[in-house]
Amino acid sequence: MDYLPILVVNPNTTESMTKGVERALNSLVESSKFPSPTFFSAPTGVASINDDKDCHHTAEEVLPHLLASPYAPPKPTSPRLPPHLSHLSLAAAHSAVLIACYSVHPLVPSLAAHYAAQSGPTRPVLGIFEASVLSALALLHTPEDRFGIVTTGAVWDGILTQGVSDFLAIRGEGAKVERFAGVETTGLTAVELHDLPADEVERRMKEAVKRLMRRAKGQDGKGTLRAICLGCAGMAGLDATVRAACVEELGDADGSKVHIVDGVKAGYALLEGMVRAGL
Repeated sequence: MDYLPILVVNPNTTESMTKGVERALNSLVESSKFPSPTFFSAPTGVASINDDKDCHHTAEEVLPHLLASPYAPPKPTSPRLPPHLSHLSLAAAHSAVLIACYSVHPLVPSLAAHYAAQSGPTRPVLGIFEASVLSALALLHTPEDRFGIVTTGAVWDGILTQGVSDFLAIRGEGAKVERFAGVETTGLTAVELHDLPADEVERRMKEAVKRLMRRAKGQDGKGTLRAICLGCAGMAGLDATVRAACVEELGDADGSKVHIVDGVKAGYALLEGMVRAGL
């Protein structure tokens, strides 16, 4: 069966971050039977999505470009559709959409609602946040296993913690997800992950990972951090740094058993599977 490609959307304007996402997916794309994905960067908006306000602003900036029919590339560097699909919108010309921003991004429900309102089959839409949570939960096999998130600025602690509860429909004052160890932050923006000296980024990342591992143990000391979600699309490619922190904290044997969940890779793989399964 011939499939349409998957659309990967970076809702900020930093094209180097889009390139990082593209590099992170290379190994998956090379082994896939799907056409190469389309990568779209926001033509206007913000260079780094640093809070909930930025999420909503970037959704307003990007959504019209995804739904305009026919699609008109907004910048010389924006992707082009092949001639046989050029009469369609970007949303219609792809089999699924991955929103490459680690947040509770409004583009996910907005696009899902758009597809649901159209005649014919719907198309799956995932954000890398949701994809990482789904994947991390699938890796927890004992009551003591936990997952957590390492992300950028402190503002994301509350946003992502609430996001996990909302996504899993955990309601009520004081309610919490027992298997969620929480969020630890590096204090860096998505842009700084690329622009600061590598040794400074490595130091901040390792410190955040180690704090998360200690936090996961809980008051009784029985909890085990089994999965770490990379809480920013700009962290694509930092798996080795996270692994090194795990080994430094736990030793080679236990540190090598911690799963590092890259929401970009997980999201792309989940979407491809959903399309192939007809979901």
